[in-house]
Amino acid sequence: MSNHQQRSFFFNVDWLTVLLYLVLCAIGWFNIRAAVFDPSHSSLIDASTNYGKQFIFICVSIVIAIVILLLESRFIAALAPAFYVIVVLLLILVLIIGRNVGGNQAWINMGGGFRLQPSEFAKLATCLLLARYLSGTNIRVTEPKSFAMAAGIIGLPMLLILRQPDMGSTLVFCSLIFVLYREGLSPYFLIIEGLFIALFVMALLYNPLYIILVLAAITALVIYLVRRNRKLITTMVIGLGICIAFIFSVKFIYSKVLKQHQTERINILLGITTDLRGEGYNVNQSKIAIGSGKLWGKGYLHGTQTQYSFVPAQSTDFIFCTIGEEWGFAGSITVIGLYMFLILRIIYLAERQRSPFTRVYAYGVASVFFFHVVINIGMTIGIVPVIGIPLPFISYGGSSLLSFTMLLFVLIKLDSNRMGII
Repeated sequence: MSNHQQRSFFFNVDWLTVLLYLVLCAIGWFNIRAAVFDPSHSSLIDASTNYGKQFIFICVSIVIAIVILLLESRFIAALAPAFYVIVVLLLILVLIIGRNVGGNQAWINMGGGFRLQPSEFAKLATCLLLARYLSGTNIRVTEPKSFAMAAGIIGLPMLLILRQPDMGSTLVFCSLIFVLYREGLSPYFLIIEGLFIALFVMALLYNPLYIILVLAAITALVIYLVRRNRKLITTMVIGLGICIAFIFSVKFIYSKVLKQHQTERINILLGITTDLRGEGYNVNQSKIAIGSGKLWGKGYLHGTQTQYSFVPAQSTDFIFCTIGEEWGFAGSITVIGLYMFLILRIIYLAERQRSPFTRVYAYGVASVFFFHVVINIGMTIGIVPVIGIPLPFISYGGSSLLSFTMLLFVLIKLDSNRMGII
């Protein structure tokens, strides 16, 4: 690399996004220490502790980030199909030889106490291949063939991850609908998706017959108002039939597809049942921890809920309640603000691209981060069901930290070449 290329490289890298990444990693490292603090191993880099291991994960991730920044952008785009195939093979392999942890066969034992979770890297592989496909010549997501191919790229890893079964990681891929929407998909798809979520909830809370009667009445009213538009009438009738079929299938999905602990968490969230000692224990203790932090928090390593291990999985899925208890509302809103700034920054990077590949990929990254942040924090404060997904850069875990790092730094690398065409 010549001196001119080195100067250009350092000038074009979006260092603000790099700084946000480093700040979030540091916040995660310190709060993991608070969540599992052991006075006999007080060193931040003690490799026998989770916070010591996280330090190693951060160092490895930074090295990987530097390697990514030194790669050629065209090489990243060219590698997308091969990387996708490798990850799909790993997802198949984990179903055969994977280690079962917490009811999910999602990890491959790498030895030395380290495990690899292929589903984390599937997000990166899917975003890359989706970007490669949608940026191709004469590809229009509004056309059935192109839409079906894009849906297949997203759907294949979803099906394999669902077999583990890891419902949380599976649902993350649903966020990529926003990528398709940005590339021209009708907003009606988002409306339809929201409608089916609402129908699912209502079918659990109310008598399905009443819901069907209300839908039939609405359909009849619309048909009367547009009685001369036969195409719309046909669409309404077909739509009503699909809604009725879905309502009757909710009970099957609830009892046969979802696992018992998942249905219990949904019941608790919707107020159908109360179980503060069973499935509702984690969320209840998390809410107590966050609420007890008040405005400024109890101080670092002084959170009683945290230090006495009242909240299970506090260094992973429930790490945000550590922030809420020890740093209070001020600390919580600061972390949320950092995430929102990062996601908006990613969208800004997406919109300034000349390359369709980079734009599509950037929206994929933004969608994945947004889903993880909203759902993870929502879990800890009890407004969404507990589905077990990490908080990017903050939750403990090597696979998640490395995959999020790769997701972000591939974008930073592609953005540094924004004046070129990929």
